[in-house]
Amino acid sequence: MLSISHKLQSKLDQITTTFCHCWKLTRRDGHVIGFTDHDGDLTFGGVTYRASAGLKASEVENNASLAAAVREAAGALTGESLNETDLRNGLYDNASVETWLVDWAEPDDRLLLDFATIGEVSHDEFTFTAELRSAAHVFDQQRGRAIQRDCSAHIGDSQCKIDPGAPAYSRRAIIVSAQTDVLTTTLDLDVESGFFTGGAARFETGVNVGAVFAIRSHRQDDGNTVIALWTPTGVCAQPGDRVMLTAGCDKRPETCQGKFGNIVNFRGFPHMPGNDRVIATPGSQDISMDGGSLFR
Repeated sequence: MLSISHKLQSKLDQITTTFCHCWKLTRRDGHVIGFTDHDGDLTFGGVTYRASAGLKASEVENNASLAAAVREAAGALTGESLNETDLRNGLYDNASVETWLVDWAEPDDRLLLDFATIGEVSHDEFTFTAELRSAAHVFDQQRGRAIQRDCSAHIGDSQCKIDPGAPAYSRRAIIVSAQTDVLTTTLDLDVESGFFTGGAARFETGVNVGAVFAIRSHRQDDGNTVIALWTPTGVCAQPGDRVMLTAGCDKRPETCQGKFGNIVNFRGFPHMPGNDRVIATPGSQDISMDGGSLFR
């Protein structure tokens, strides 16, 4: 339940009010941007809330259940607030958003209405629309272990325990030529084709600095390392830009052991019988199905 001061409540009870909405967006790297649907900029709490973005948000109905509330925020893409390059590069993925009700005539009178994170973002040349997910959306996430043949961990997480940034699994590359979804680079130390497939490319310099992209495929071609990305970069990289490439994992036990020497932390069940084995009926030529191991 929201706690409203008597002064703020008295203003809300008036027929004519001077309230507007403000949104404080905090990226994962700590960068903060403020927006407001008022016709002028507002400043409070050390943040300036810009009116130039023309941001607006849809209504959302809250209830006492644990169901995740979802709303949308839409606005203009401008160089001073949000731009297409940053959105395409994923800098606002999972960013936190605070929604404030503010008396624009007296900004010290304000009320925090909601706290959300940014989900799916869509955009065109001039505008963007962002999905705002309430804190209850974490209850929709999987908990516990998944019973599956391949590894359920992600490379570099607390279960995998591999450091993908370690010298054995990463290489610094210099871009020779680039398209938005294909990078041709040279490495400081060569590796075999496929080493980075499923890994990540993090830009260290250039217009896409700080952005991280999942690698779709990797091949060695006449001394160059060709990296194909799952999603295109916001702006095409330039020759000379530096990018850090980290190894990928296909989550098979053979890869975990041979590539990373990490089979002790493998989180899959490669010996689990498949559906064909589960629904099969006994036959005279079949191996014994007495509950014993199928791999001895």
